[in-house]
Amino acid sequence: MGTNNINNKVEFICPQSKLLVEINQQSNYNKNMTYSFEYIDIILLAMIAGFIFLRLRGILGKRTGFEGKAPPQFEEVINKAKTNQIKIIKENFDQAAQKEFLAGAKIAYETIITDFSDNDNKIIASKPLLNTEILNQFNKALKERSEKGHYAEITFIGINSADIKEHKKIGKNLNVTVNFVAEVITCIRDKDKNILSGNPEKIKKIYDTWVFSKDITSANPNWKLINTLT
Repeated sequence: MGTNNINNKVEFICPQSKLLVEINQQSNYNKNMTYSFEYIDIILLAMIAGFIFLRLRGILGKRTGFEGKAPPQFEEVINKAKTNQIKIIKENFDQAAQKEFLAGAKIAYETIITDFSDNDNKIIASKPLLNTEILNQFNKALKERSEKGHYAEITFIGINSADIKEHKKIGKNLNVTVNFVAEVITCIRDKDKNILSGNPEKIKKIYDTWVFSKDITSANPNWKLINTLT
């Protein structure tokens, strides 16, 4: 420890205290320098990121979704490819397609036979399965039956077989001819419930050849009955 006499005042100087003050000052200076460098680094990184963003935006452009349509020549190619793909799928009536068709044809056959031969003399359930010509024929026959006071009774036993006789493309339609063999119990009664034809206690085997058709360019998957050959 030392002393100084200044203006008749005595100052006590402690070397350790002076050293501690200098160390504290140096420490504060180093901290300030560290914080300054950190701020500079953050600013530099932000500037670099902004520069990269502007460069990418200038090269790639700004997209907010689909902007405009494809050129006409590309639209034509795309539409043609889609159309050809649909035609290939629908015209390829291979074994898998035929198997799937026959499963639906059996259901359609039973639905139509039952709807035509029940006692209300109306086409209801099977209407979407008939083309206009067949629907008109069925309605005409049912109208005549109803005017006579006759009605039908039917119990559908089942289909023994359903085989594709032929299939061919006519224009934009694919026509498929199917031979059906089925068993039913049916009869026709008058208004007094007298039996006019058939036997309500006997199983009858029936043979039908029907033609179904489908527009292969349409998105509608349904087939329609267009002809009965028996």
